[in-house]
Formats: sequence, C-alpha cells, structure tokens
Amino acid sequence: MAYGKEWKEVREDGTVATRSNTWSPPGSHPVGYGVKVITKDGKLIRIEGDEDNPITNGRVNAMNLAMREYTYSPQRIIYPMKRDPKDRGKDKWERISWDEALDICCDKINEMKEKYGAESIVVFGGTGREACIYYYALAFSAIGTPNCCYTQSGWSCYGPRCSVTDYILGAGYPEMDYAGYFPDRFDDPDYVMPQYIVLWGKYPLPSNGDGLFGHAVVDMMKRGSKVISIDPRITWVGAIDGNINIQLRPQTDTALALGLINLLFENDTYDHEFVENWCYGWKQLKERAKEYPVDKVSEITWVPEEQIRKLADILGTSKPITWAWGLAFDQNKNGVQLGQAFLSLCAMTGSIDTPGGITIGPPAALLGKWRMEQRSYLPDDLWAKRIGAEEWPGLSTGMATTQPDATLDTLETGEPYKLHMAWFNSSNFLAPTCSAQPKRWHDGLVKLDFVVIQDLYMTPTAMACGDIFLPMSTWAEHDGICITHYGRNTVFMGPMNKALQVGECKSDIEVCLAVGNRLNPEWWPWKTAEEFLDAQLEELGMTFEDLREAGFYQPGYTYKKYEKGMLRFDGEPGFNTVTGMVEMKSTLYRAWGEDPLPYYEEPNYSQISRPQDAEKYPLIMTTGARTYTSFHSEHRQVPSLRHINPWPVIEINPEDAPKYNVTEGDWVEVYNMFGEARLKAHITPTIHAGVVHCTHGWWYPEQDGEEPNLFGVWKSNINSLIPHFNVGKLGFGAPYKGVMCNIKRVKSLDQD
Repeated sequence: MAYGKEWKEVREDGTVATRSNTWSPPGSHPVGYGVKVITKDGKLIRIEGDEDNPITNGRVNAMNLAMREYTYSPQRIIYPMKRDPKDRGKDKWERISWDEALDICCDKINEMKEKYGAESIVVFGGTGREACIYYYALAFSAIGTPNCCYTQSGWSCYGPRCSVTDYILGAGYPEMDYAGYFPDRFDDPDYVMPQYIVLWGKYPLPSNGDGLFGHAVVDMMKRGSKVISIDPRITWVGAIDGNINIQLRPQTDTALALGLINLLFENDTYDHEFVENWCYGWKQLKERAKEYPVDKVSEITWVPEEQIRKLADILGTSKPITWAWGLAFDQNKNGVQLGQAFLSLCAMTGSIDTPGGITIGPPAALLGKWRMEQRSYLPDDLWAKRIGAEEWPGLSTGMATTQPDATLDTLETGEPYKLHMAWFNSSNFLAPTCSAQPKRWHDGLVKLDFVVIQDLYMTPTAMACGDIFLPMSTWAEHDGICITHYGRNTVFMGPMNKALQVGECKSDIEVCLAVGNRLNPEWWPWKTAEEFLDAQLEELGMTFEDLREAGFYQPGYTYKKYEKGMLRFDGEPGFNTVTGMVEMKSTLYRAWGEDPLPYYEEPNYSQISRPQDAEKYPLIMTTGARTYTSFHSEHRQVPSLRHINPWPVIEINPEDAPKYNVTEGDWVEVYNMFGEARLKAHITPTIHAGVVHCTHGWWYPEQDGEEPNLFGVWKSNINSLIPHFNVGKLGFGAPYKGVMCNIKRVKSLDQD
C-alpha cells in the first residue's frame, strides 16, 4: 500500500525530510510511528509526525520528539572501544577501529570454541527492540552458540503470551482489532467497531506494547467503544466516565478469569457455536471453573461480587468485544494459567478472528522462516546443550532460548558447564530493567573471560562487564524494517530509512553481517543491509526499495481463517494445535507434567501464603508501569525527558501514607527479604490501599560510573526485591507485579 509521497524531499529552506517509521534504538516497541526526519547538511534538526501514516496520523511520542538530544548527547558512544579486562569497572576505554574490534571479537569466539566448546558463549538480548529480530541469529549462525538468553526471571515479557498462544491456539500473537490491517481503517466494510475494549493488565497509551499503537484505543473510544480496564491501578482510560475499572489485588487475575468463565457457563451466555465446534476440553473447563464461585473469587481478588457479575454479564451479552492482554500475564508465576483462561474467555465470547474481536497471525511469522533456519545451523547435540532446555521444555520449545534463571545458576555454579564469554545485544540488564537479583548477575558476569557490549551509551552493565564496546546507530541512522509483533502478527510494516550518520555507529543487522561474513559466510552471504532486507521481503514479492517507495505495507486481513483452512499447515479447517481446536484443555501441558486446565495459585510471597511474614511485610508491591518518557532504563540522560520524570516514584494510597509518616515527595525505602530500593513518594488514590507501585529501570547517568557506584545502579534498583527462580512449572513467570514488602521514610537517595 503506497500513500503516494516521495520518501525523501528537499524543502525550500534547504532541509531534507526523510519519511520513515520508528523502531529502535533508542528503545521502543515496533509501534512504527510515521515520521519525517528533518536534516540539514547531514545533521538532525527535528522529528515531525507524518500525517499520511494511516495508523499514527502524524502523532509522535515524547521519546522520538527528543531524538536530537538523544542523538547528539556528549555521553553517547560513537566509536568502537576496548578496555583491558583487568580494568573492568574503570573508565579506561580507548578508541579503536571497527576492523580491530571485529578481529578481537572473532578471535575470541574461535578461541572459546576451541578451548571450551561453543556452548561456553552466551548472547544476551534486550526487550522489545529491533535487535529482537536479529540477536537469535547472531547467537545461532553468526557466533555459533546455542545459548541465547533474555535475562528476565521466568522470561517474563511477551514470550509467555506468545508461547501460550502457540500451545493453545497454534497461531501468531493475538492483538486487539483496531483495523490496522486496512488502508481505510475503521471505515473498511469488513470491520465492526467493538462495543467494549478489554485492557487486561495493559495500559497501551504509554507502553505501545510490541506494535500496538496505544492511541488507537482513544480513536476507538471516540467512535463509541467503551473500555474495561482490569488493573491494580486506576489508569486514565479506566477513569473516564462510562468506562469500567476493575481494580484487583496484584497477581490474582487467574482467579478472576476462572470466575468469569464460571459465570458465562452458569448464565449460559457463552458462544455455543464457537465453543462446541472449535474448542477442545470445554466441558472439563466448565467443571474446573465451578471451583471458582463469585464469593470465593471476590475474596481472593478484592473485586466486589456485584462488579464481577456485571462484568460477566457484559462479556456474555455484548458483541463484538476486543481484548488486549499485557505484561501482567507474564510477570506472574500463575501467568501461563492466566493466559490459557484469557484465551478461553476470548473463545467463549466469540472474539477470536472475528471483526472487532482479536486478530491472530498465521503460525509462520513474517521473517520467521529465516529466523527458524538459523537454528538449523547448530547440530542437534549442540542444540541440546541450551541451558535449561531439558528441564524446562515448556519454555525452550516456544522460545528457543535458555531458561534465564537457570542461566544465572550456571554463571554461579559452572554447572552443567562453565560460561566463558558473553555478548550483550542492546541489554542493560544490571539496571532494574529485567533481571531479578541483579547483584547476583553482576557477580557472575564479572568473572567471565571476555564480554562484548553493543549499545549507544555507557551503561552500568557496560562499565561493570565490558571489554569491547560496539557503538549502535539509532533508527534514524540505518535502513531497516519496522514490523509489528516481530512478525507474529503483522498488522502493518514500514521502512526505516537512513537519514543521517553519526560517528561510526552501525545497526544490529550490520553487526550481524560483519560477524557472520567473517565466521560463517555460507549462512551470511549478504554484504549490505539492503541485500539482506531484499532477501527477506522476497516472499512478499517486493524489494526493500519497493517498500521504501510505498512507504507503508498493510497486508489486509481475512476473518475466520479457521473455517477456511488458513491456520493449519495441512490446509484443513481448524487451528494449528494437536487437536486442531482451541485447547481449553492443553494436550502439551499434560505431556510436560503440568495441569492441562487453568487453575489459580496464590503468589508465593503474599501475606496469605506467608502469614509468618505478614506483619513484617504488610504491603504488596507491583512494579513496571510504563511512562511516556523512557523505555525501561533508556532516556535517563536526555534532559527534556528527565525534566518530566526526574526521579523514580513509589505510588502509595492516601490511607497508607500516614501509617508510615510519608508525605508527597518524601524519599522512601521499599524493602523485603530480598533487597531494598529508594524512590520518591507519590500519594495517590489510583493505587489500591495495601498496595504500592514502584517504577523500574532507574539508574543515574549523572553519577560516578566506576565501580562500585556504577552510575548509582543499586540505589533505586527495584528488581533487587524480586526473588530468583520463583517461576511456574513450565519455566515462565515471576512475581515482578506482586511481592510482599514494607516501606520507611528516609532523608534522601543516599541518607537514612
């Protein structure tokens, strides 16, 4: 689909406007804001919104508006650097060439393979970035190691939802239907505006999770859709008149979902045609759900009985309903069961693959064939050595990575073998971005023989561990493809068009090509990013230049693909699962030793499960709600964004604040049996009494970067309070959004 505009335009004032679509770096999900990159004499002047983009319509987020500050910050690293391993933790970096950097890296890779085996190398990837497309291949076919790791305990970000979808639906990631597939959007004749939008554990306006343009919710509200927000916090959309806010106790979502399933069966308001013809195990689910009557669910979740009944009535009598599920599903030991129950609710309300319901991608992701092929480079015996693969097949089958908690154990113990080298691909995980118990990770990583860092700024992780630093380009400095849901549900796709060059920075795919050309040219035959992108787009019958000239690609959408044989590889009607149906009762879970039906499990670190600690830790801490000014630990050094959010924040209910002698703006230490962190108090009724919410991703680029301070990374590191290896039976889920704690007022960030 072309919107009929030149992708590069020289204006009368001498500036050049390059049309593009944003992804990362700097950190961002593939929401694909349509923008114009305004340059003059090769220098970035500003970012403008592209009003012709059919999704974002000229709207741009704060992080992209601040791109000039980010791009030209004096703190940015724009040349390769090296440091003697004996100087780790010290600012003793020296500039080198790319050739020298790559020579050192490739020599070390070959040395590690020869001495210790390819499995002694691990590639660490970040979350949500463009690198998500490439760091698997960097590990498997460029470097040649089976150990590719996302370090969040329980792989608690997006991966669980993708895996659950694969196991229960046999399809690509389900997304709320916001008509993104269609050029004429909401006016397309096949589209139906939903009566209700269920936002469950998701607030997409600041997060824009994984390609969902969050303000599509606002667009739909303007056309009459109402929002049901299920969240421990009252969000802006939940508070709007006419919308519904379901404020529940953190980590009790699965009990609520099972209670709603029970009421839909009890009231006989479920979609009989879909459930009885296309769902496996629904009778057994009906019996399981009877164990969750309304009074029991209300007691568990803190949601009033009448509110649960009203919600069930809406879900059973309103069509269509669209659904969006968020990070709260993943950051929950009980999250796999929650995902199964959630998809069952989508099925029972007739929402799957229907207009105004939820869209699902085909089982083979766009760009997925190439990514799958990269795994086949590794022989079976080496592939089997992935850390945690045998012990956690539920995770390793769906994600093809190591189990992250097991990876930390391997770093600490040297079992089942010792790790000697790490390659960090856009991941600052010592900052409170993902890894639980980050000091333990730090202590394990600094013992490695050799560490490579790919990033744009000196981070706590890079300062503590790195030996080689490879500088990365921003999205405005390289060619690439922005693809929603990493190809698992390609609502749309847009080109990233290089508009400028800063220093000697390279993109993720350029680094992959450089390493692959040297170490494995048979699998990396392309010399440029454009050659590589041409090869990937061939299946769509286009080149990268075609996509660049078109400006935007929307594949269109066929509803009810399960009736037409469009979801199964054999072309038969149904879903690409073992049974050919939506598996409300999972055949795979049973094979892996897990209950095939969803169930509620009380969090391990709550006042109910640990009454002996209830007095010492009377509050429940939830973490990680997104802001408009940062992506995890990034953007802290951008002045305009830091001005808006200058400090980490702990939200406290007005009923709780006086009990701890805390007032607005006080420094507060939050602590539990695992660790502590300091944040500034915000007293607000939008958080439930008995619950506190803490922002994540905080470090202080303005502070001393050398050891032991490391830019103040330990001071407000909320992940210090999250336990290691408190995961579900399939290896997924960790209590980032629900663990007991206490608080006390302190004088400052550094004083008691």
